[in-house]
Amino acid sequence: MRAILILGFTLFLAACGGRPALDDPPLGEAQLNLEEFFAGDLVAYGQFQDVLGTVRRRFVVEIDGTWDGETLRLVEDFTYEDGSTEQRIWTLTKTGPDTWQGTAPGVIGIATGEERGDTFNWQYTIDLPIGDGETLRVSFDDWMWLLSEDRLLNRAYMFRYGVRIGEVIISFEKL
Repeated sequence: MRAILILGFTLFLAACGGRPALDDPPLGEAQLNLEEFFAGDLVAYGQFQDVLGTVRRRFVVEIDGTWDGETLRLVEDFTYEDGSTEQRIWTLTKTGPDTWQGTAPGVIGIATGEERGDTFNWQYTIDLPIGDGETLRVSFDDWMWLLSEDRLLNRAYMFRYGVRIGEVIISFEKL
């Protein structure tokens, strides 16, 4: 019983950890423009960690981004450490000077995002494939920071039923 209480308390504390906010002060003068950063070829390296910090999966993503003046299309080809692959195609539309909406297969409804300075926050719910045709419905609170003109850091908080279950950390590089 004591072990269950300790595990429950640990999970509660992990789920209560702080997250960034768009009102956080910027660390520099850089301005992130998604349509500029993601146009062209990129590569990203990432991993998923569960709520206790254990790395559960690593991946590489090759991205082909195109911007036609209205729509940003991202073709993402994932390769996981076990050799499995997945493709996700995002279609993002700029809805205001700093706001975006997007869709991709598996996304429930519309993803929404906002740029502010060097930061972008992207939120959505998706049915992630987990093998054998099964999916897991999770919500993402994605935070991206422009580190330089060719590097972007992404930390995504992952939730199921409103409880944080892990994080995905990704580093994007323009080729």
